[in-house]
Amino acid sequence: MNRTKDALKLLTVLLLVLGCHLTKHKFMDEPGFDIEGHRGSRGLMPENTIPAMYKAIDLGVTTLEMDAVITKDKQVVLSHEPFFNHEITTKPDGSEVKKEEERSLNIYQMSYAQVKQFDVGKKAHPRFERQQKMEVSKPLLIDLIDSVESYCKQKSIDAPGYNIETKSLPLTDGTYHPAPGEFVELLVGVARSKGILERLIIQSFDFRTLQYVHAKYPSIKTAMLIEDFDKRSLEQQLKDLGFTPSIYSPAYSLVNGPLIEKCHQLNMKIIPWTVNDKPTIERLRALGVDGIITDYPDLFR
Repeated sequence: MNRTKDALKLLTVLLLVLGCHLTKHKFMDEPGFDIEGHRGSRGLMPENTIPAMYKAIDLGVTTLEMDAVITKDKQVVLSHEPFFNHEITTKPDGSEVKKEEERSLNIYQMSYAQVKQFDVGKKAHPRFERQQKMEVSKPLLIDLIDSVESYCKQKSIDAPGYNIETKSLPLTDGTYHPAPGEFVELLVGVARSKGILERLIIQSFDFRTLQYVHAKYPSIKTAMLIEDFDKRSLEQQLKDLGFTPSIYSPAYSLVNGPLIEKCHQLNMKIIPWTVNDKPTIERLRALGVDGIITDYPDLFR
């Protein structure tokens, strides 16, 4: 009898300890939570490069977030701007790009053969001290997908999702990028050729992009990006877009409980950007967001 009581006491203690452990780690183990590496892992590696994607994969991201632009010869290239940003770029002659000249280095007016001569990894980033420096150029999307899929196969791990932003604005159609329809067709063409359409998200601040995707490719997931200065209500934003996207992706400062509840009522995931400290990540996860976009995927380890 005493042995039975002792066994029950031990079992109770073990269950309490296990319960505390599960509570402590429930967010880290939550199924379906989307950890997205912003520009791969911008805080740790040169942004929008293949090494940045490898690092994010090693740190356990479920989705690789990246930006796409188009070259003169209609190639889809990873780049946050449709030009060479002075903060990260070294020219082919070894000199650094100056701020006043960066917009003249228009990727849409260059062939990819020209684009790949610029380095975007050697220069120390002024805002990301932990970022590793290396010689690296802006990759073609098709090459990046090949590299990522091969890397995951070698490591015997599931390949990630791809959340790709179209970098376009109505005022710069035909100058820094093609019109939304052509832009989307070029991007989707690459994704289709590599068999990743089921793992693809197309995101944009440019609602025209999302509208085109929704009309032409309704099975492709879309994410509506929202700036922190956008004062429209969620209802007005959705009205302006014209449909309910797969994902609502606002600046993290806009996120609160009622907003999350509204998104979920509309069967829309909410994945904020760009969250770069652990307390904010934990607060947003506790509120119920469906994912986090971060420059530092190591914050989840």
